[in-house]
Amino acid sequence: MTRVFITGATGYIGGDVLSQLEPKYPGIIFRVLTRDEQKGKLIKEQHPAVQIVSGDLNDAALLQEESAQADIILHTADAADHSTAARAIAAGATQGHTPEKPAYWIHTSGAGIFSYLDEDEKRYGLVGDKVFDDWDGIHEITSIPDYAFHRNVDKIVFEATANHSDVLHAAIVSPTTVYGVGRGPCSKRSRQVYELARTTLSRKKAPYIGDGESRGCHVHVHDVTDLILRLFDAALAKEKNFWGPEAYYLAENGEHRWSDVARSIASIAVAEGFLTDIATEQLEFEEAKRQAGYEAASWGLNVRSRAIRARRLLNWTPAGPSLDDELPGIVRAEWESLQKS
Repeated sequence: MTRVFITGATGYIGGDVLSQLEPKYPGIIFRVLTRDEQKGKLIKEQHPAVQIVSGDLNDAALLQEESAQADIILHTADAADHSTAARAIAAGATQGHTPEKPAYWIHTSGAGIFSYLDEDEKRYGLVGDKVFDDWDGIHEITSIPDYAFHRNVDKIVFEATANHSDVLHAAIVSPTTVYGVGRGPCSKRSRQVYELARTTLSRKKAPYIGDGESRGCHVHVHDVTDLILRLFDAALAKEKNFWGPEAYYLAENGEHRWSDVARSIASIAVAEGFLTDIATEQLEFEEAKRQAGYEAASWGLNVRSRAIRARRLLNWTPAGPSLDDELPGIVRAEWESLQKS
């Protein structure tokens, strides 16, 4: 019987993936890592057949053991930045498998890796010309400077699958700004756009960084899940063409200017009666982070990319509601949350 090890099922993307994966494959053993007993109970309520693995990402021995025994590994819990967990998964996946029975590792990263260009130049709130793509530009992505955001962990995955290609088939899924209501049992909320809405409502002004011209890309959480499920199906079928040191799949379905998103949020808030007027507020990069946490950094950085690989190889066609369509619900949800706090 196929055995799957999942991290991050209590989170936003991981929970959404599990909500679609477990009902689709009732005959598969799903083992889910969680450090929180109460959240583990919520998972069991929604998915009674799931097996809970108690532990956290710092428990390298546990992660290594589970990865050695799993046929497929879905790593979504702080996957982009937790190097200890990535090394443990790589060790277990390579040591516990054979060419006749390889491991398949689907690892989530993040398109924030591309922000290093702006960070290098301390360029915040200005439009950048560079647009990355995961097809013709794949070698540019796989050779991004080591100091870039997420790069240290991406390298662990790339090197493991390159050095042990006979026993480990790995792929990285790299979402852009994710939005939409998650279908998992615990976390249903994303970050960047949601914190922008929350900050706008609490400060009564729509914030933008610098000139407000920085660009980001976005994708609905259901479309991220669909991409991951397509890779999962490829792993089940033991298809060999979707993995390896170039298997970097961006998840993107459009581009936005952050100041436009902020103004749209303010406009919706006025229409809903949450604010009296559409006011804007220019913030410096560091001040934005002080006001809204590190998620606010994305409002002033360019993360421009095009998801070609998944469309060509996996026939991935994003079909979730647009960011514009989801914004009213996001604003209402953040307003309701603020009223309770």
